[in-house]
Amino acid sequence: MDSLSTALEQMKANGGIEEEEELRTHLDTLLRALEENREGAAGQIVASSILPSLAAILRRDTSLTAQATLVTAELAKNAEVREPCIQAGFVSALVPLLETSDQELLLHTGRAIGRICFNNSSQQEALVQCGVIPRLVGIMKQFPENDVLVNVCLLALSNLADLDSAREALIKMHVAEVLTVQLRRAPNAERRHIILEVLGALGESDSLKLQFVDSEVPEALSEMIRGLQAGMDPPDLCSVKIASSLIVSLLLGDEAMQKCFGDGSSTVYHDILSWLQSPNIQLQLSGALAIANFARNDGNCIRMVDSGVVSPILDLLERHVDEGDVSVQHAALSALRNLAIPVVNKVRMLQDGVSERIRKLLRSDMPPVQFKLLGTLRMMVDGQEEAASVLGQDEVLLSRVMQWCNARDHAGVRGEANRLLAALIRHSRAPEVVKAVTRVEGMQHLITMATNEHVIMQNEALVALAIASTIDIDTVEEPFMSAGLLSTLQQMLEDPVVVVEVKFSTVGLVCSLANSVELRSQMEALALRETLGKLSNHGNTKLASQADTALSILAETS
Repeated sequence: MDSLSTALEQMKANGGIEEEEELRTHLDTLLRALEENREGAAGQIVASSILPSLAAILRRDTSLTAQATLVTAELAKNAEVREPCIQAGFVSALVPLLETSDQELLLHTGRAIGRICFNNSSQQEALVQCGVIPRLVGIMKQFPENDVLVNVCLLALSNLADLDSAREALIKMHVAEVLTVQLRRAPNAERRHIILEVLGALGESDSLKLQFVDSEVPEALSEMIRGLQAGMDPPDLCSVKIASSLIVSLLLGDEAMQKCFGDGSSTVYHDILSWLQSPNIQLQLSGALAIANFARNDGNCIRMVDSGVVSPILDLLERHVDEGDVSVQHAALSALRNLAIPVVNKVRMLQDGVSERIRKLLRSDMPPVQFKLLGTLRMMVDGQEEAASVLGQDEVLLSRVMQWCNARDHAGVRGEANRLLAALIRHSRAPEVVKAVTRVEGMQHLITMATNEHVIMQNEALVALAIASTIDIDTVEEPFMSAGLLSTLQQMLEDPVVVVEVKFSTVGLVCSLANSVELRSQMEALALRETLGKLSNHGNTKLASQADTALSILAETS
């Protein structure tokens, strides 16, 4: 420490204005103390007040520049000296040095700037405004095989990537091309993780998503996964997890997703299909999520079903049904639900026995899986009379759906169970289904659903109840009367908060109920005609006309 003290005293006394050889000796002394990690060395350097002199050396274009930059980089390893370095003007002195073509100087400069500005958002923003982003990308383009230097640039980009200004600059610099090159030649897990971290931070931008796809980032990620997925090393598995999640994230952009899918023949798409059969659970999850993302338009859905994607998804679901991974099941069901949206796919999937295989999942005790399962079944019967009729008479299914209708601790499952019950009646229009639902006491749930806070659920319930009463009034008469259905409907008609659309459906149900002598008698006791009479003067002409129709029907049947 004596030699350090002497060097600092002389540098302070001379204000940094000394012969180069003498300064070189002093800088060597500082560097040796820092590299040997001598206790208190960094603090002693700051306390000596020589930081402005060191910054001045950096600004002078001399043979000492590289040495002074190395001293700065070593000094900035210590968090407590970073703020003093900023105050002494180190950052503004270092940034111009990034323009050099001297790779060693670039390395020391990059490390020094990165360490001084680490975790300092205001300084990082200032760096971006100084134009550091184009230079970092330029260095990686200029020296792509200098692994140590590229690492420094990648770390810098990683620290800056969360800034909006940095992302804008990176878009202009077409950074995706550089990152793709580096990802394909990444020599080890450390390099991969840095690149993946940068890609992850930048991939949140829709503009960069598209740039990534155009620059073959998904292909590079897929190639990397292909090469690592058979391994068991934790770093490799970590890379596979991050890379597959990144691909899924890129597919969230509509244009980026479509470019990755193409016509269903792209390498990336076929790699994703193979993930569904992988023993790696993370790849299974990412594969199912990716398929769900691809299935965001009818054209893709039809191509995928035609190419046989449904079977491996069902295989995957069945592998996880008993104590399996909930996330995988949830993602796989999301994919199936999306694939079933086009009518032509519903027919094809039903012909292939999808509904029967999905029924095997009824034993799942996981609410997220139950929720998605119910939604998928509802989508499968939408507009499919035969499927709705078959499932609507399935005692095992109805029994399980009734349990879920009573799921008080999970509103989402309860809501989807009720919606499926209504869908079975609406799309089958079959007396047998009405009888089956009535036997399991499902009508009460539909009546409760009619008062739900969500208009779409209210209308689905009211339409199902109207269909049930139209095709089999004898079966539903008793449960309707026991549940006080007419009182509920009257309250809905008189409630000023209930929307016109729901009141219209409610009056339509009243018309259907008029076919029952017992229910008509109850209408008279409730003075329901008076309620309908008020609605016949409603400002909404459609609702008023519907109320007049109901009054006419009641008059004819009285």
